[in-house]
Amino acid sequence: MQSVIDYLNTNQDRFLKELCEYVRFPSVSAQPAHKQDLLQCAEWLVNHCRAIGLEARVCPTDGHPIVVAKTPRLPGASDPSTINHQPSTAHVAKTPRLPGASGKRPHFVVYGHYDVQPPEPFELWKSPPFEPRIEGRSLFARGSSDNKGQNLAHLKAIEAYLKTGTELPCDITFVIEGEEEVGSRSLGKFLKENRKELACDAVVISDTGMPTPKHPALTYALRGIVGFEVIIHGPNRDLHSGIFGGTVDNPAMALCQVIGKLRDKNGRVTIPGFYDDVKALSAFERRQMARTPFKAEAYRKFLGVPKLSGEKGYTPVEQRSARPTLEINGLTSGYQGEGSKTIVPSWARVKITTRLVPNQDPARIIKLVTRHLQSLCPPTVRMEIKAGHGAEPYLVSPASPQAQAALRALKSSFRCEPVMIREGGSIPIVNEFKKILKADSLMLGLALPDDNAHSPNEKFDLDCFEKGQLMSAYLWKELSAG
Repeated sequence: MQSVIDYLNTNQDRFLKELCEYVRFPSVSAQPAHKQDLLQCAEWLVNHCRAIGLEARVCPTDGHPIVVAKTPRLPGASDPSTINHQPSTAHVAKTPRLPGASGKRPHFVVYGHYDVQPPEPFELWKSPPFEPRIEGRSLFARGSSDNKGQNLAHLKAIEAYLKTGTELPCDITFVIEGEEEVGSRSLGKFLKENRKELACDAVVISDTGMPTPKHPALTYALRGIVGFEVIIHGPNRDLHSGIFGGTVDNPAMALCQVIGKLRDKNGRVTIPGFYDDVKALSAFERRQMARTPFKAEAYRKFLGVPKLSGEKGYTPVEQRSARPTLEINGLTSGYQGEGSKTIVPSWARVKITTRLVPNQDPARIIKLVTRHLQSLCPPTVRMEIKAGHGAEPYLVSPASPQAQAALRALKSSFRCEPVMIREGGSIPIVNEFKKILKADSLMLGLALPDDNAHSPNEKFDLDCFEKGQLMSAYLWKELSAG
């Protein structure tokens, strides 16, 4: 193991140069103009994986390609299985599973993505988004943190094993996709078609974060999500408010009155049945959340609000990660231009999302929200409800052997006691891994809160990059021991 650590320490300058190469690709999956850039980025990634000793191929999909890279099989082994979506020459060899305590050699999948968010607005960047800039111990570039730097850290750890001839205690398959930022549209189908090849003991994901470098984190839960669009239809056209106002209901007013009844003075959602399936936080979980560094006043100033608000009886950390919410994401109606236009608008629209916690079922929440909204709608207007995207919440036991192995790897690499956290956001693909591959996901994020993911001036902390490599190096030994 020492040779692996020495290799990582010796090659940091080169690793940084390679990360700079990686982030130069403008691999923006949401913009069709960058289709060729995504393909070139995938090809660069495959060539890089081959150079460090992995067997890798680009796997075409209906959208952007998926990169699959595997640790090499042992001499004399044979396995005819292949990854689907490949031409006959694109064979991906499978590492044989050697007998172990469980009767098979452990196999783990590392998931990441090489696509990035659109960089706009360009004028807010201090340097061009795809020209990496190093300032102090930070690398500024779109995709540096989300997610190229994080998945490259895992690749560097495996490189250290392979280049030093250090035996890996398990088989590892990298699945790095190009559509995470547009909903992983092709990955679910890919997993189903290759579930036998990708069958594994766990999935490792570094696409989340940690509170501070002194508080490395295992994310053991994610909130789910359900989106809605609610439209209130009134008159068949915009009306002169002086001539017609007072005789018809104003859709904008009616909508505001409806959505104003969705939350009470204590910050709780008023939809009947909304909290029925919510599992209460255990004393252990609340103690863990209390360990997360958090200063309410600094948080308030950071957000630029006069006062924090949230569900009564819960701390801000609990409110933003472990409690369900209902938020208005967009609200529009009537004239929005300069000056005034005295009308009764013909329609009003609101976009709403609910964040869900473990045990809440998105399908049931859709029914509850729809039923309640309809009950609030006055007879003077017509309501149209469109349920949008949805994802189930996710939870893995923080006491499981795999979670404990991950915590040990974090402690060994960061030299700090790790924390266990819940993330308030959603990563829909983790539920696909659970359903299709029957594997839990271990989320070991390397991003910091100020890394500006999805925002101008995205950065990645280079100390987190280095320690993330060490974490990955320790992780395979810890996971395989269980």
